[in-house]
Amino acid sequence: MHVPDGLLPPSTAIAGYAITGGMTWYCLRKIERGNYPSEKIPKASLLTAGFFVASLIHIPIPPASIHLVLNGMMGVTLGYFAFPAVLVGLFFQTVLFQHGGLSTLGVNTAMMGIPALLAYGLFRLLARRSCIRPARAIAAGFWAGSLALALSAAIFCTLVLATLPAEIDAQAERTALWAAAIGYGIQAPIEGAFTAMLVGFLQRVKPELLEDRSAGA
Repeated sequence: MHVPDGLLPPSTAIAGYAITGGMTWYCLRKIERGNYPSEKIPKASLLTAGFFVASLIHIPIPPASIHLVLNGMMGVTLGYFAFPAVLVGLFFQTVLFQHGGLSTLGVNTAMMGIPALLAYGLFRLLARRSCIRPARAIAAGFWAGSLALALSAAIFCTLVLATLPAEIDAQAERTALWAAAIGYGIQAPIEGAFTAMLVGFLQRVKPELLEDRSAGA
């Protein structure tokens, strides 16, 4: 799902950096105004490392393979920390493994980070933070994880479809996008199941990690 260098026009890449800059400022402001702003830093660091490593673990689904994105899981567990955590994870994926490009880092961060924040809001809405019940929270985790990946995939396909040069073979372009859409359609429930399992596990061993203490006034 990482958009590489050279695929997008400069105006789109610049717009991606503008959106990512604005969203990062907004999230850091919300974190600063929230209760215990430094409390989640160790957890955010750990999950950022997990987000970084997840891109290296490929699951074979013939004729290709997929890797977990985990942006929904980041939103559910980190709240407003998720967006800057995605930015840091994608930066290291880019410079160390060339997953994506530096010119498209802003676009890639917005593409994965904004759905992470929406997953955070959806999880809180469905689970109702004041009275989280195990089954309800697990179901909320599934939908948050699934829909975050689906939204990121929809943004990716729309960007590629809207910006590919006209000289590229249209049939090949449609075939590639259909293949990508099918792959992401398979991956979305996998991401949802992983997020639901993590929510269920945290509820048993460390339920306070699911508490929402990052929202600002």
